[in-house]
Amino acid sequence: MSIRGLKKKQPKTFKVKIITVDAEMEFSCEMKWKGKDLFDLVCRALGLRETWFFGLQYTIKGMCTWLKMDKKVLDQEIPKEDPISFHFLAKFYPEKVEEELLQEITQHLFFLQVKKQILDEEIYCSPEATVLLASYAVQAKYGDYDPNFHEPGFLAHDELLPKRVLRQYQLTAEMWEEKITAWYAEHRGIARDEAEMNYLKIAQDLEMYGVNYFPIAQNKNHTDLLLGVDAKGIHIYSINNRFSPNKSFEWSSIRNISCSEKELTIKPLDKKAEVFKFFSSQLKVNKLIFQLCIGNHDLFMRRRKVDSIEIQQMKAQAREEKARKKVDSSCSSAVANSDYYSSCCPCCPCIPSICVWEVRKCSRIGCGNSSLRSQEAAELLAEKAQIAEEEAKLLAQNAAEAEQERQRLEITALKSKEEKRLMEQKMREAELIAVKLVKESDRRAKEAEHLKQDLHEAREAERKAKQKLLDITRLNYPHMAKYPQYSPGDSRDANFDKGSIKLDLKDIDLKRLSFEIERERLDYLEKSRKFEDRLKELKSEIHALKLEEKQAGLYC
Repeated sequence: MSIRGLKKKQPKTFKVKIITVDAEMEFSCEMKWKGKDLFDLVCRALGLRETWFFGLQYTIKGMCTWLKMDKKVLDQEIPKEDPISFHFLAKFYPEKVEEELLQEITQHLFFLQVKKQILDEEIYCSPEATVLLASYAVQAKYGDYDPNFHEPGFLAHDELLPKRVLRQYQLTAEMWEEKITAWYAEHRGIARDEAEMNYLKIAQDLEMYGVNYFPIAQNKNHTDLLLGVDAKGIHIYSINNRFSPNKSFEWSSIRNISCSEKELTIKPLDKKAEVFKFFSSQLKVNKLIFQLCIGNHDLFMRRRKVDSIEIQQMKAQAREEKARKKVDSSCSSAVANSDYYSSCCPCCPCIPSICVWEVRKCSRIGCGNSSLRSQEAAELLAEKAQIAEEEAKLLAQNAAEAEQERQRLEITALKSKEEKRLMEQKMREAELIAVKLVKESDRRAKEAEHLKQDLHEAREAERKAKQKLLDITRLNYPHMAKYPQYSPGDSRDANFDKGSIKLDLKDIDLKRLSFEIERERLDYLEKSRKFEDRLKELKSEIHALKLEEKQAGLYC
């Protein structure tokens, strides 16, 4: 065999382009990959752990669709292009961004997506709120405001406000920049991730935030309504009003959602309430609505349960990272302040002519700031100690749970071992009973054979006795052959009476023997039935123990 033949065959691949809000990536995927394989690869490349909010979106025949995780990528109705393009976007939105978005990368991706939706006017925002949001976006991009560095015109190339707002007010670009900068200067000291989080906290209160809209109809002829799906439930809007729903179904009040061709049915938890049915233009739209309903409902239920170990660890890491960043920013601020106050310090050689009053004043200022910085550092250390204590409690809880699980497994193993021993004992008992039953059956069969033989001999002896009696009767009373009706009566001799007694005794012995044989046979049948019942019970017990052992093996 050649060396080439020994080499492993390389799997066939196809190229995929992943487009995020601010970047593009290309990957080579195997032909057999499912949607989840590609999605996991993208999440690993981004360093994303909060994967449940996101999905891969593509457009086919003018309709936006999400890649299915459980089906092969190439088996889905995707664009026939090379490379195949997918948009990595948030598919589900959190109810409270500050509590649910733990990773900085997750916050950043949500910030970029929501910002684009506001600028593209997919989410309506009032002009005043857009200016405030724009100032947080500038803080996230440029850091603290510095009038010496951020001169007029530095925002000229940034898209910060929706075109609707720019058309609504007759203001120049310089005037808009001045308004944004006024707010921007107020955000001094806010880090990038804090600025993005503040942006999202304002955006999540907007009416259209996180809502997916679909045109629907209450009958098959008209499309006169909009259906919105978000993190809190399902909402029905009029066609010209996306702000205030006419009717809402919270996830907690929905009993069932069913999808049948172009019809979707919502059944409320209250069985007396009216069942809501509507129709969509395409079956694909119905399926998409159904998928979004399932995903949002799952997250709604998940938020109301106890956090998993993974989520608890992520929250603890996020708190520790936030505390660390706060300490670092405080230290850098303290260094900057110390550099500033060193210019007026009395021991500075570059200012020899400073007066005593100014020296004392500077010293007091320096001492005051030093005391303030010490207090801030103490507070940060206390916060960090509290976080460490919470983490220690969490680790102790995890350790206790692990110990309980270990004990449970140990008990299960012991129980399985005991059950196995009992099962083996039952099997041995069953084998012994089976052997005993076979021996008893053989013994009974032999006894029956002997009894049959005795019965045969007894009947043969009876036949011979009768024959002998008839012979004697013919010799002693030859006239009985001529007159069969004649009965000798009292004229019977002693020999005849003796033979009759012997015959009666013989008949009695035969009856007794038959009765004993019949009784033995019934006893044998009764014992056989009891042995069979006992054997069936043992078999059922053995079968049940085997099933329990298999189940214990599966759970372990």
